[in-house]
Amino acid sequence: MKTSTIEYLGDLRTKATHELSGNQIITDAPPDNKGKGEAFSPTDLLATALGTCAVTIMGIAANEHGFNIDGTTINIIKKMESNPRRVNEVSVEFNFPQKNYSEKEKKIIVKSANTCPVFHSLHPDLKKNYIFNF
Repeated sequence: MKTSTIEYLGDLRTKATHELSGNQIITDAPPDNKGKGEAFSPTDLLATALGTCAVTIMGIAANEHGFNIDGTTINIIKKMESNPRRVNEVSVEFNFPQKNYSEKEKKIIVKSANTCPVFHSLHPDLKKNYIFNF
């Protein structure tokens, strides 16, 4: 089964449709690469995928151990490099709600973040920084 279908709309914009749900995402080229920057760029999605994957895996682990991370927010910072143009570094800052997590729960959270499939799918040269604010 297809994961998604992508349509090039012109003017450096695409529309991606998730086959299972029908949800859609619009992408635009960023202003520093001849685009309008009116939506996520493909490299924004790559960086964002790291954060969403990690927090999803952390949520699974938390549920399995009888606690939750509901309300956690994440800030993503993506740094680009040229020659060749690519994502060089992604910083993922997790801001957890004030729930007085135990040391054991914190270890579960950190360990699970490092098992994220996106983390392990990205090239090893890409710097991946996790920041945990409990």
